[in-house]
Amino acid sequence: MFRSILRDIVEQAGGAIGSALMGYDGIAIDQYEKPCEGIDLQLVAVEYANVLKEVRKTVEILETGEMEEVVIRTGRFTVLIRALNDDYFVTLTLKRDGNFGKARYLLARESARLREALA
Repeated sequence: MFRSILRDIVEQAGGAIGSALMGYDGIAIDQYEKPCEGIDLQLVAVEYANVLKEVRKTVEILETGEMEEVVIRTGRFTVLIRALNDDYFVTLTLKRDGNFGKARYLLARESARLREALA
């Protein structure tokens, strides 16, 4: 179930190379990726899980509401991260020239399906 949702997101978002459903503990529940030279998407997701924990703590300290979305842009990739609940989040990695707007929309739209599947 999770993989089909992740696959739909990756295949529909122009320039996407992979998506993962992750726990904040850094363990991947499921993932879907296209072959891409020079990046280990599993490692990216694990490392960004650590970063995301710190962002969540900061948001709580600042009392600015619950964290919804984080975007990390590098010279080669854009990683969109969307919180699903207190335990899980979903990532979507795009090539730098990928369709950011469509990717963001799909991730937001499919988050509801992922939450339902987690329940």
